[in-house]
Amino acid sequence: MSLRETINEEIKNAMKAKETKKRDALRLLTSAFKQVEVDERKELSDEDVIKIIQAQVKRRNDAAAQYRDAGRDDLLQIELYEISCYSPYLPAQLSDDELSIALKEIIGKVGATSLKDMGKVMGMASKELACKVDGKRINECVKTLLA
Repeated sequence: MSLRETINEEIKNAMKAKETKKRDALRLLTSAFKQVEVDERKELSDEDVIKIIQAQVKRRNDAAAQYRDAGRDDLLQIELYEISCYSPYLPAQLSDDELSIALKEIIGKVGATSLKDMGKVMGMASKELACKVDGKRINECVKTLLA
C-alpha cells in the first residue's frame, strides 16, 4: 500500500470515528497532493508525497511561530495539531549525533576545509539526507563542523 493510500485510509477511519479535526487536517494534505498532480501533470510517487508532507509541516511550523509571537494560542493549537497529524507519515529524522557523523563523511568526500566550501557540502548533503533531516538543521551542523 502506498503512502497516499494509507493517508486515504486514515481519512476514512477518522470519518468513521467522527474525528473531524483529524479528517480535516488529512484532507488538507490530500488537496496539496492533488494540486501538485494537476500543476505538474504527473502521478506522485511515495518520495514525492514525502516531500509534499515535509513542505506542509514546514509551512505549519512557520505559521505556528508567527502565531506564537502574535499571542494567538487558538490558531497556534490548530497548526500544532496538523503537524502532529502529518508527522507519522514522515521517515524517522536523524538524531544530532547521526547527522554529525553523516556530515563528517560528506565533508571528507568533498574535501571541505572551511566555510568557503559550505556550498559543496550543502549540495551533496541536501541530496543524500533530503528526507531524513530538515535543511535548516543541516545548515547549522555544517557551519559548526566547518568553523
